[in-house]
Amino acid sequence: MKARLDAIDWHILKELQEDGRMTNVELARRVGISAPPCLRRVRALEEAGLIRGYRTLLDEKQLGFDVTAFAMVGLHSQKEADLIAFEKTVQAWDVVRESYMLSGEVDFLLKCVAPDLQSFQNFVISELTAAPNVASVRTALTIRRTKDEPIVPIED
Repeated sequence: MKARLDAIDWHILKELQEDGRMTNVELARRVGISAPPCLRRVRALEEAGLIRGYRTLLDEKQLGFDVTAFAMVGLHSQKEADLIAFEKTVQAWDVVRESYMLSGEVDFLLKCVAPDLQSFQNFVISELTAAPNVASVRTALTIRRTKDEPIVPIED
């Protein structure tokens, strides 16, 4: 069931996506309510799981991760236990920043970052293709980022 939100809740979510560091007082001012009910609403949105957390977005290239690549992984078996086992393996790989189970020809899509091409290749050869149940791996190196909107599109 989708969450039932009123206009103020939607406004709170939109504002927090744009700036998760603002104070509750500033958030309340922007959404047009006083600070105490604003804080109660934010806490309720957190408890309901609509707000999963707060984080800082970093520029990976400026921090020395020059390679961003995608790995498309096919598994030998799609039994639930095998899928879960692969997901647990992925959790342990720091190079993998996002992982999605897909339908279709590819079972998983992994977004990876590495300091250089050799590091990424070493990961693919020594860890990814060697992982249990992995049948195939195809990779694609990114040339440049053309859009970066890690937020949910909330309309006014």
